[in-house]
Amino acid sequence: MNRIKTLIINLYHKLKAKAITAFNTFKEKNIEEPSTPHKGFIESIKQRDRHDIIFNINVFITAIRGVFGYLVATLIVLIGLGLGIGIGYVVSVTNQQEIPTYEQMRKQLYDSGSTSLYFDNDVKLGNVQSNLIRKRVTSDEMSPYLKEAIVATEDSYFYKHNGVVPKSILRAIFSDVGGLGSTSGGSTLTQQTVKMQLLSSETTWRRKATEILLSLRVDKYFSKKVILESYLNSATFGHNNKGENIGGVEMAAQGLFGVSAKDLSLAQAAYIAGLPQSPSIYTPYDEKGKLKKDSYLVSGMKRKDTVLFRMYRTNKITKSQYNAAKKEDLKSQFISTEKRKTKDIPYGYIYNLLSDKVRTAIIKEQAKKDGLKYKDIIKNSDTYSRYYQQADTEMKQKNYRVDSTINKDMYDNIQEATKYANDNLGTKHVTYTADPNTGKTIKVNEPVQNGSIVLDNKTGAILAFVGGVDFDESQLNHAFSTKRSPGSSIKPLLVYGPAIETGLIGSKSMLADFPTSFGSYKPTDYDNTIQNRFISAEESLKNSYNIPVIHLFDTMMDKKINANSYMKKMGVGLNKKETQQLGTSLGGLDTGFTVQQQASAFSTFANKGNHVDSYVINKITDPSGKTIYQHHKKKTKVFSKATSYIMQDMMKGVVQKGTASTLGYQLDFSDKNLFGKTGTSNDHRDSWFVGSTAGITISSWIGYDNFYGNNYTLNSNSTSTNLNYWAKIANAVNETDPSILDSDVKFKKPDSVKSYKVNKSTGTKAGTINYSGSYDSKVSSNTTSLYNKKGPKKLTKNNFAIGGTKKNYNLFWDHYFGRYNSYGNVTGDETEDDDNYSSNSYRSYQAPSNSTSTSNSVTTNNNTNNNNNTNGNNIADDTETGSGTGSGSGGTPGGGDNTGDNGGDTGSGSNGGNNAGNGSDPGTGTGNGGTPSTPNT
Repeated sequence: MNRIKTLIINLYHKLKAKAITAFNTFKEKNIEEPSTPHKGFIESIKQRDRHDIIFNINVFITAIRGVFGYLVATLIVLIGLGLGIGIGYVVSVTNQQEIPTYEQMRKQLYDSGSTSLYFDNDVKLGNVQSNLIRKRVTSDEMSPYLKEAIVATEDSYFYKHNGVVPKSILRAIFSDVGGLGSTSGGSTLTQQTVKMQLLSSETTWRRKATEILLSLRVDKYFSKKVILESYLNSATFGHNNKGENIGGVEMAAQGLFGVSAKDLSLAQAAYIAGLPQSPSIYTPYDEKGKLKKDSYLVSGMKRKDTVLFRMYRTNKITKSQYNAAKKEDLKSQFISTEKRKTKDIPYGYIYNLLSDKVRTAIIKEQAKKDGLKYKDIIKNSDTYSRYYQQADTEMKQKNYRVDSTINKDMYDNIQEATKYANDNLGTKHVTYTADPNTGKTIKVNEPVQNGSIVLDNKTGAILAFVGGVDFDESQLNHAFSTKRSPGSSIKPLLVYGPAIETGLIGSKSMLADFPTSFGSYKPTDYDNTIQNRFISAEESLKNSYNIPVIHLFDTMMDKKINANSYMKKMGVGLNKKETQQLGTSLGGLDTGFTVQQQASAFSTFANKGNHVDSYVINKITDPSGKTIYQHHKKKTKVFSKATSYIMQDMMKGVVQKGTASTLGYQLDFSDKNLFGKTGTSNDHRDSWFVGSTAGITISSWIGYDNFYGNNYTLNSNSTSTNLNYWAKIANAVNETDPSILDSDVKFKKPDSVKSYKVNKSTGTKAGTINYSGSYDSKVSSNTTSLYNKKGPKKLTKNNFAIGGTKKNYNLFWDHYFGRYNSYGNVTGDETEDDDNYSSNSYRSYQAPSNSTSTSNSVTTNNNTNNNNNTNGNNIADDTETGSGTGSGSGGTPGGGDNTGDNGGDTGSGSNGGNNAGNGSDPGTGTGNGGTPSTPNT
């Protein structure tokens, strides 16, 4: 447009220059100045002056005509070009636009609600709370004055046009493009209705073109009565006497004058009809519901008079009605201020979860229409904020439908179970601290929080969950939003599963559990103990010993077994640093897992080695009924059927005789086919149990959030506490629908599982060794080991197990052939906790920006939220209060749950955080990379 203006100006100057040149030439040819003036000469001068004036006028008129001609020609060309481009653009949009059906349009025109949320099986949960209060009424329930007032004010040609007014559209286009004239008047009531009810809130030329097309279509298929009714039910009308935003004339009538829309007087109807043009200015109430001062009410009253005049001008009211309504004292009719009622959010954790997901789905859908990718949008905070606000408005003002996977009865039952279990989860701490926003002292309640997931193994559908102990106190969803250290529950996923899959071990393969060191680190098992013997993989997993799994993971790294490739397929991939640290095998992660991720990954074993992505939403449909999101099952092969079966078999031992052995007597169903794994982080910061039947997987976590810099830990019997809680959830599921559990379904042994007779002490095939140097000694087979591939090792004297030194093997053989020695004598602090479990997970919840984190270099690992991580290769001693290892920079402990025999050891880490401090004397941690130690259960 600026280029066109410049072209016209240049053209004018060229014409002016030509006129001046012509005039100067004329003077040169016709004027000869005499030497002496005389009467005739004076008269000739006067005549020439008159001629010059006439000539100038003619030249000016000619120039103006020329410019005007060029302007007219240019304008005609521009209009033709504009119409051509516009028609072409509209046609292009028409070809790309999915034309809605009559039923889709009807549904949207009659819609005046916000997004609907549903449980599974079409059970209504509720609607997203809108920032508008609405109540739909029919046209017959509206005052005739109101309908006439809206038409006279907003669209006087409403009953004559076919949905759009071409000249108004052109005026709006030139106004928008050229910045000339008024910026209003381009939309009919039909277009405004389409914009509010059928389209998103985006402001683009594409949307405007679509608006025109849909307006023509709506006008063709629906009566003016229906269109007007839809408009009056969807338009916004400012604030009411409670400060709430008004949507629709019924709420406007009630919120301003305390009457129904059908009972509005002429003056009241005119006032309401004037509001949509600028609701924030004309509304009589402010955001708190207080009546504005007289000076601020003037604009609304003038707008009301304008509406009345337009009604009078179009003969909708008489002059006497017009004058009487103008004089009516409306201010006295505004109702007094009332206090806004607080709205309770039904099923708060589900409500927030589904709202977040539908908002994201709307953003993705809109980005797709705009030719953008969601991953690019989230990279730019301004762009994302714009899309977020648009999607939020869509969700709150239009009736999308969200169908979730949540079983209402099951959800209710496990909430009830949680309610009765809360008092037994641990101590509820009460402290006082400064509010990070106001600086005022506030009371802070820190209960033991929990997050749990009930997952359908075959489909990945989340059937129920627990987000926290009390939604009113904390809206943080601990099942989906917080990442915590997985503790020993990571061992089946990261270590044992891949080791079985690759044939590195069988179920009875031997792993060393002797005093050993990795660099300067000397790990231990639970309670600072060491078993001093070779232990089968099955027993090591059952009792969650640390030293054996460290040896196994170390060997996997030496053999280039990519354990992370399996983790990624299960949706819990590790970063590069984690894959290189031995501490990862004990739960020492930078971030950790959510409860959802843990349940989903663990269900792989119950699903015959296939990982099925977990999900909580089946489908999202827009107000027209179009599906904008549909979940599609995605199955990924992770482990073979043989590996899955062997892992199930090994983890049944955890439930039958291992760290979860107290579970069985608490269940209302048989635990014969139940398998699972416990996990506890250092200093009892996190406690986990994840267990599976053929039907479902339940993952449960308990721990403190430790906001505001607190450093609370669970009781020493936290594993027992969490097992009790898990049992209550499982029983609630069983009560809801026993068939969901499939607890009686036995996992069938695949033909691909290879069974070998091995010696139970060596895990190898039978054979002979030269024990004393003078004769061969026979070693027989007396147990069965299960393998996925390969098979057991041949019997050798010094390397039949993974890990161990020559001294360890000599000790073993002496003991095996009857010599009394220290083989198998547990060393260290032999006082076990109540549940005889180990704890070595490391990381806890990532604190929000307003929380603080404190951490010491002592191995007690006093990290409030464990936000500072270390690098290096130190691993936790799998004990509750045993010795710890070196801590890295930032105060993150490298040594796990153990704190020395007296609970006060600190690992000194002057060499990259690898030096360990064991014993009762505190050390200092100055290293730069101690891997977090995390005893596991």
